[in-house]
Amino acid sequence: MTTHATPALRPLRDFHVPADQITEGPRLLRRLPEGAVSRPYELFGLVPQAATIGAEIRGLDLSLPLSDALRDELTRALHEWKVLFFRGQHLTSQAQRAFARNWGELETNPLLATAGSDEVVRFDRSAVPTFENVWHTDVTFRERPALGAVLQLREVPPAGGDTMWADMAAAYDNLPQQVRERIDGLRAVHDFLPGFARFTPPERLAAFQEVFPPVEHPVVRRHPATGRRMLFVNSSFTTHVTGLGRDESDRLLRLLFQQAHVPEYQVRWRWSAGDIAFWDNRATQHYAVNDYGGARRVAERVAIAGDRPF
Repeated sequence: MTTHATPALRPLRDFHVPADQITEGPRLLRRLPEGAVSRPYELFGLVPQAATIGAEIRGLDLSLPLSDALRDELTRALHEWKVLFFRGQHLTSQAQRAFARNWGELETNPLLATAGSDEVVRFDRSAVPTFENVWHTDVTFRERPALGAVLQLREVPPAGGDTMWADMAAAYDNLPQQVRERIDGLRAVHDFLPGFARFTPPERLAAFQEVFPPVEHPVVRRHPATGRRMLFVNSSFTTHVTGLGRDESDRLLRLLFQQAHVPEYQVRWRWSAGDIAFWDNRATQHYAVNDYGGARRVAERVAIAGDRPF
Protein backbone atom coordinates (compact mmCIF):
# COMPACT_ATOMS: atom_id res chain seq x y z
CA MET A 1 0.00 0.00 0.00
CA THR A 2 1.39 3.35 -1.05
CA THR A 3 0.94 6.35 1.25
CA HIS A 4 1.41 10.00 0.33
CA ALA A 5 2.51 12.61 2.77
CA THR A 6 0.38 15.75 2.90
CA PRO A 7 2.49 18.63 1.60
CA ALA A 8 3.31 21.19 4.22
CA LEU A 9 1.37 24.44 3.91
CA ARG A 10 3.51 27.40 3.01
CA PRO A 11 3.30 29.89 5.86
CA LEU A 12 1.83 33.28 5.03
CA ARG A 13 4.15 36.23 5.19
CA ASP A 14 3.54 38.64 8.04
CA PHE A 15 0.82 41.20 7.42
CA HIS A 16 -1.02 43.75 9.50
CA VAL A 17 -4.53 45.19 9.28
CA PRO A 18 -5.12 48.19 11.58
CA ALA A 19 -7.78 47.37 14.14
CA ASP A 20 -9.50 50.72 13.61
CA GLN A 21 -10.11 50.72 9.87
CA ILE A 22 -13.09 49.69 7.75
CA THR A 23 -12.56 46.17 6.40
CA GLU A 24 -14.35 43.97 3.87
CA GLY A 25 -16.85 41.32 4.87
CA PRO A 26 -20.52 41.00 5.81
CA ARG A 27 -22.22 43.81 7.71
CA LEU A 28 -25.04 43.71 10.22
CA LEU A 29 -27.95 45.57 8.61
CA ARG A 30 -30.62 45.80 11.27
CA ARG A 31 -33.39 48.29 10.50
CA LEU A 32 -35.31 47.89 13.77
CA PRO A 33 -34.12 47.79 17.38
CA GLU A 34 -33.26 44.31 18.60
CA GLY A 35 -36.44 42.45 19.50
CA ALA A 36 -38.77 44.85 17.66
CA VAL A 37 -41.38 43.33 15.33
CA SER A 38 -42.05 44.78 11.88
CA ARG A 39 -45.69 45.78 11.39
CA PRO A 40 -47.51 46.90 8.25
CA TYR A 41 -48.57 50.49 7.68
CA GLU A 42 -52.30 50.98 7.31
CA LEU A 43 -52.75 54.64 6.32
CA PHE A 44 -50.28 54.98 3.43
CA GLY A 45 -48.12 52.99 1.07
CA LEU A 46 -44.44 52.58 1.89
CA VAL A 47 -41.72 51.61 -0.59
CA PRO A 48 -38.27 50.86 0.92
CA GLN A 49 -35.34 52.57 -0.79
CA ALA A 50 -32.47 50.74 0.95
CA ALA A 51 -31.88 48.00 3.50
CA THR A 52 -32.09 49.96 6.75
CA ILE A 53 -32.74 53.59 5.79
CA GLY A 54 -35.05 55.49 3.49
CA ALA A 55 -38.64 54.85 2.42
CA GLU A 56 -40.92 56.56 -0.07
CA ILE A 57 -44.38 57.28 1.32
CA ARG A 58 -47.24 57.11 -1.20
CA GLY A 59 -50.88 58.14 -1.11
CA LEU A 60 -50.64 61.29 1.04
CA ASP A 61 -51.22 64.99 0.36
CA LEU A 62 -49.03 66.81 2.88
CA SER A 63 -50.87 70.09 2.35
CA LEU A 64 -53.80 68.63 4.31
CA PRO A 65 -53.91 68.47 8.12
CA LEU A 66 -52.79 65.17 9.68
CA SER A 67 -55.07 63.18 11.91
CA ASP A 68 -53.56 61.94 15.17
CA ALA A 69 -53.53 58.40 13.80
CA LEU A 70 -51.73 59.43 10.61
CA ARG A 71 -49.18 61.50 12.51
CA ASP A 72 -48.48 58.57 14.83
CA GLU A 73 -48.01 56.16 11.92
CA LEU A 74 -45.67 58.59 10.14
CA THR A 75 -43.72 58.93 13.38
CA ARG A 76 -43.32 55.15 13.54
CA ALA A 77 -42.17 55.11 9.91
CA LEU A 78 -39.67 57.88 10.64
CA HIS A 79 -38.21 55.98 13.60
CA GLU A 80 -38.03 52.74 11.62
CA TRP A 81 -36.74 54.13 8.28
CA LYS A 82 -35.01 57.34 9.49
CA VAL A 83 -35.78 59.34 6.33
CA LEU A 84 -39.10 59.52 4.50
CA PHE A 85 -39.61 60.75 0.93
CA PHE A 86 -42.78 62.23 -0.58
CA ARG A 87 -42.89 62.90 -4.32
CA GLY A 88 -44.43 65.92 -6.03
CA GLN A 89 -45.92 67.71 -3.03
CA HIS A 90 -45.14 71.33 -4.11
CA LEU A 91 -45.95 72.71 -0.68
CA THR A 92 -46.16 76.40 0.05
CA SER A 93 -43.81 77.59 2.79
CA GLN A 94 -46.79 77.86 5.11
CA ALA A 95 -47.84 74.27 4.41
CA GLN A 96 -44.26 73.05 4.83
CA ARG A 97 -44.06 74.72 8.24
CA ALA A 98 -47.47 73.34 9.23
CA PHE A 99 -46.43 69.80 8.33
CA ALA A 100 -43.20 70.07 10.34
CA ARG A 101 -45.05 71.48 13.38
CA ASN A 102 -46.78 68.14 13.83
CA TRP A 103 -43.51 67.04 15.52
CA GLY A 104 -42.79 70.10 17.65
CA GLU A 105 -41.71 73.70 17.72
CA LEU A 106 -39.72 74.95 14.76
CA GLU A 107 -36.10 76.02 14.96
CA THR A 108 -34.50 79.15 13.52
CA ASN A 109 -30.88 79.51 12.41
CA PRO A 110 -29.53 83.08 12.14
CA LEU A 111 -26.39 81.81 10.39
CA LEU A 112 -28.32 80.84 7.24
CA ALA A 113 -30.33 82.68 4.58
CA THR A 114 -34.10 82.50 4.92
CA ALA A 115 -37.09 82.56 2.58
CA GLY A 116 -39.97 84.74 3.78
CA SER A 117 -39.90 83.38 7.33
CA ASP A 118 -37.18 82.94 9.95
CA GLU A 119 -38.21 79.29 10.18
CA VAL A 120 -37.57 78.54 6.47
CA VAL A 121 -33.90 78.25 5.50
CA ARG A 122 -33.13 78.67 1.79
CA PHE A 123 -30.21 77.04 0.00
CA ASP A 124 -29.75 78.67 -3.40
CA ARG A 125 -26.75 77.24 -5.20
CA SER A 126 -26.88 80.02 -7.81
CA ALA A 127 -26.42 82.73 -5.18
CA VAL A 128 -23.68 81.65 -2.75
CA PRO A 129 -21.72 78.49 -1.95
CA THR A 130 -23.82 76.17 0.19
CA PHE A 131 -23.22 73.34 2.59
CA GLU A 132 -22.53 70.47 0.22
CA ASN A 133 -20.04 67.64 -0.27
CA VAL A 134 -19.63 66.78 3.41
CA TRP A 135 -21.29 64.23 5.69
CA HIS A 136 -22.86 65.97 8.67
CA THR A 137 -25.71 66.09 11.17
CA ASP A 138 -27.47 69.44 11.38
CA VAL A 139 -26.72 71.92 14.18
CA THR A 140 -25.01 69.56 16.61
CA PHE A 141 -23.30 72.72 17.90
CA ARG A 142 -26.55 73.48 19.77
CA GLU A 143 -27.23 72.15 23.25
CA ARG A 144 -30.42 70.68 21.79
CA PRO A 145 -29.75 69.75 18.17
CA ALA A 146 -32.69 69.51 15.78
CA LEU A 147 -35.03 66.53 16.10
CA GLY A 148 -35.52 66.44 12.35
CA ALA A 149 -35.93 68.47 9.19
CA VAL A 150 -38.36 68.80 6.29
CA LEU A 151 -36.57 69.69 3.04
CA GLN A 152 -38.26 70.59 -0.25
CA LEU A 153 -36.53 71.09 -3.60
CA ARG A 154 -37.95 74.14 -5.36
CA GLU A 155 -35.65 73.95 -8.39
CA VAL A 156 -33.55 71.00 -9.51
CA PRO A 157 -30.64 70.90 -11.94
CA PRO A 158 -30.98 68.98 -15.23
CA ALA A 159 -28.78 66.23 -13.80
CA GLY A 160 -27.18 65.55 -10.43
CA GLY A 161 -27.87 67.32 -7.16
CA ASP A 162 -28.96 64.20 -5.25
CA THR A 163 -28.91 64.01 -1.45
CA MET A 164 -27.64 61.01 0.53
CA TRP A 165 -28.36 59.95 4.10
CA ALA A 166 -26.46 57.50 6.32
CA ASP A 167 -27.88 55.35 9.14
CA MET A 168 -25.78 56.03 12.21
CA ALA A 169 -27.37 53.18 14.18
CA ALA A 170 -26.08 50.73 11.55
CA ALA A 171 -22.73 52.52 11.69
CA TYR A 172 -22.53 51.93 15.44
CA ASP A 173 -23.70 48.31 15.20
CA ASN A 174 -20.87 47.43 12.82
CA LEU A 175 -17.99 48.94 14.75
CA PRO A 176 -15.55 46.38 16.17
CA GLN A 177 -16.45 45.36 19.70
CA GLN A 178 -13.28 46.92 21.12
CA VAL A 179 -14.12 50.25 19.47
CA ARG A 180 -17.68 50.21 20.82
CA GLU A 181 -16.35 49.51 24.31
CA ARG A 182 -13.87 52.34 23.95
CA ILE A 183 -16.35 55.01 22.85
CA ASP A 184 -19.37 54.16 25.03
CA GLY A 185 -19.38 56.84 27.71
CA LEU A 186 -17.03 59.24 25.88
CA ARG A 187 -18.09 62.81 25.14
CA ALA A 188 -17.04 65.14 22.35
CA VAL A 189 -17.06 68.89 21.75
CA HIS A 190 -19.13 70.40 18.93
CA ASP A 191 -18.61 73.92 17.56
CA PHE A 192 -20.27 75.85 14.73
CA LEU A 193 -17.02 77.46 13.57
CA PRO A 194 -15.46 74.58 11.57
CA GLY A 195 -18.60 74.06 9.51
CA PHE A 196 -19.37 77.70 8.84
CA ALA A 197 -15.90 79.24 8.53
CA ARG A 198 -15.60 78.28 4.84
CA PHE A 199 -18.67 80.29 3.81
CA THR A 200 -18.99 83.09 6.37
CA PRO A 201 -16.94 86.31 6.80
CA PRO A 202 -14.84 86.27 10.01
CA GLU A 203 -16.56 89.35 11.42
CA ARG A 204 -19.95 87.65 11.09
CA LEU A 205 -18.62 84.49 12.74
CA ALA A 206 -17.22 86.54 15.64
CA ALA A 207 -20.65 88.05 16.28
CA PHE A 208 -22.13 84.59 16.90
CA GLN A 209 -19.42 83.11 19.13
CA GLU A 210 -21.29 84.02 22.31
CA VAL A 211 -24.63 82.92 20.85
CA PHE A 212 -23.23 79.47 20.00
CA PRO A 213 -20.48 78.51 22.46
CA PRO A 214 -18.93 75.02 22.14
CA VAL A 215 -21.05 72.24 23.63
CA GLU A 216 -20.43 68.64 24.67
CA HIS A 217 -22.49 65.67 23.53
CA PRO A 218 -22.05 61.92 23.99
CA VAL A 219 -20.05 60.25 21.23
CA VAL A 220 -22.75 57.55 21.27
CA ARG A 221 -26.26 58.79 21.91
CA ARG A 222 -29.44 56.82 22.55
CA HIS A 223 -32.51 57.49 20.48
CA PRO A 224 -35.16 58.85 22.89
CA ALA A 225 -37.97 56.88 21.19
CA THR A 226 -36.34 53.60 20.13
CA GLY A 227 -33.48 53.32 22.62
CA ARG A 228 -30.96 52.46 19.86
CA ARG A 229 -27.35 53.48 20.22
CA MET A 230 -26.09 55.72 17.40
CA LEU A 231 -22.84 57.45 16.53
CA PHE A 232 -23.24 61.16 17.20
CA VAL A 233 -20.12 62.82 15.85
CA ASN A 234 -19.71 64.49 12.46
CA SER A 235 -16.93 66.12 10.50
CA SER A 236 -18.61 69.54 10.18
CA PHE A 237 -19.02 70.30 13.87
CA THR A 238 -17.23 67.77 16.12
CA THR A 239 -13.81 69.17 17.03
CA HIS A 240 -12.35 66.78 19.63
CA VAL A 241 -13.09 64.03 22.12
CA THR A 242 -13.09 65.25 25.70
CA GLY A 243 -10.20 63.97 27.80
CA LEU A 244 -8.06 62.71 24.90
CA GLY A 245 -4.90 64.26 23.52
CA ARG A 246 -5.14 65.92 20.12
CA ASP A 247 -3.48 63.10 18.15
CA GLU A 248 -5.50 60.34 19.83
CA SER A 249 -8.72 62.33 19.46
CA ASP A 250 -8.07 63.08 15.78
CA ARG A 251 -7.39 59.44 14.98
CA LEU A 252 -10.50 58.23 16.79
CA LEU A 253 -12.70 60.86 15.14
CA ARG A 254 -11.33 60.02 11.68
CA LEU A 255 -12.39 56.42 12.25
CA LEU A 256 -15.86 57.42 13.41
CA PHE A 257 -16.38 60.02 10.67
CA GLN A 258 -15.44 57.36 8.11
CA GLN A 259 -18.42 55.19 9.05
CA ALA A 260 -20.90 57.45 7.23
CA HIS A 261 -19.09 56.64 3.97
CA VAL A 262 -20.07 52.95 3.98
CA PRO A 263 -22.57 52.39 1.12
CA GLU A 264 -24.51 49.67 2.95
CA TYR A 265 -25.62 52.25 5.53
CA GLN A 266 -26.80 54.79 2.93
CA VAL A 267 -29.77 55.82 0.82
CA ARG A 268 -29.59 58.22 -2.13
CA TRP A 269 -32.53 60.29 -3.38
CA ARG A 270 -32.78 61.71 -6.89
CA TRP A 271 -34.90 64.84 -6.63
CA SER A 272 -37.74 66.17 -8.73
CA ALA A 273 -39.13 69.65 -8.06
CA GLY A 274 -41.68 69.52 -5.25
CA ASP A 275 -40.28 66.42 -3.56
CA ILE A 276 -40.10 66.40 0.24
CA ALA A 277 -37.60 64.61 2.47
CA PHE A 278 -38.34 64.32 6.19
CA TRP A 279 -35.45 62.92 8.21
CA ASP A 280 -34.62 62.04 11.79
CA ASN A 281 -31.63 64.27 12.52
CA ARG A 282 -30.80 62.29 15.66
CA ALA A 283 -30.21 59.03 13.77
CA THR A 284 -28.66 60.14 10.48
CA GLN A 285 -26.03 62.11 8.67
CA HIS A 286 -26.63 63.56 5.21
CA TYR A 287 -24.62 64.72 2.22
CA ALA A 288 -25.76 67.08 -0.55
CA VAL A 289 -23.96 66.04 -3.73
CA ASN A 290 -22.57 68.97 -5.72
CA ASP A 291 -22.11 67.34 -9.12
CA TYR A 292 -24.25 69.65 -11.25
CA GLY A 293 -21.75 72.32 -12.32
CA GLY A 294 -23.16 75.80 -12.74
CA ALA A 295 -26.81 74.74 -12.87
CA ARG A 296 -29.29 76.13 -10.37
CA ARG A 297 -30.50 74.13 -7.37
CA VAL A 298 -32.83 75.70 -4.79
CA ALA A 299 -33.95 73.96 -1.61
CA GLU A 300 -35.90 75.14 1.43
CA ARG A 301 -35.67 73.49 4.83
CA VAL A 302 -37.70 73.68 8.02
CA ALA A 303 -36.09 72.22 11.16
CA ILE A 304 -37.86 70.87 14.24
CA ALA A 305 -36.39 71.74 17.64
CA GLY A 306 -34.87 68.77 19.45
CA ASP A 307 -33.84 67.59 22.88
CA ARG A 308 -30.56 67.24 24.74
CA PRO A 309 -28.67 64.10 23.60
CA PHE A 310 -28.06 61.41 26.21
